[in-house]
Amino acid sequence: MDDDVLALLALGEPVASTSDLAHIEECERCSDELDSLRDVVVLARTGDGPLVAPAPQVWDRIAGELGLAAVAAAAEPAPVVSLDSRRRRPTAWGWIAGAAAAGLVVGGGGAWWVANRADPVTVQATAVLEPLPGWDASGSAVVETRSDGSRVLVVDLAKDTPSDDAFREVWLLKPDVSGLVSLGTLEGTSGRFDLPAGLDLSQFSVVDVSEEQFDGDPAHSGDSIVRGPLEA
Repeated sequence: MDDDVLALLALGEPVASTSDLAHIEECERCSDELDSLRDVVVLARTGDGPLVAPAPQVWDRIAGELGLAAVAAAAEPAPVVSLDSRRRRPTAWGWIAGAAAAGLVVGGGGAWWVANRADPVTVQATAVLEPLPGWDASGSAVVETRSDGSRVLVVDLAKDTPSDDAFREVWLLKPDVSGLVSLGTLEGTSGRFDLPAGLDLSQFSVVDVSEEQFDGDPAHSGDSIVRGPLEA
């Protein structure tokens, strides 16, 4: 699996094809790598501590890993070298570390901005999704607010794939489960769901992912896989 795709999936970007998602489901190595990267992203997005400037040697190591040191040091025209002899794919860890060190991702106080994007977003709330009885799954949810004020719920879920005769559905619930709103079907392990402009997240503040049957009933099945409250 392409390291860059895994890194972007961990960040909640919908970049994977259907075949990519199928591969991740079947490949233990790629699945474990994605889970590890998601853990890093969740920690970064939910961290409450102050920003700490990295030591100068951190960027030096990243530049060396990505082959940037030689480029920065080149003051004179260099002889042409075959790209094949120099090409090296950075690991997904290096991709995320490089982005963080270069200032592409800036976190703090539970909010982060992604720079150099056509439509920068900020995180409004996050949730840690815990398994319900009978399930062995985990995940995270993030509410992103775009520059135009529109909101998106990004859901990442690990393990517990649905059976062939079932599918996953994402919901927002009231804490006392007295009301709920369906956001759509979760295909694979990651999904992005546009939130209605008038939806009050202070009322519908719990993220729920359920397993649903192909029975034509639009109501919640009552079989929740994971659930977790959104926190600002």
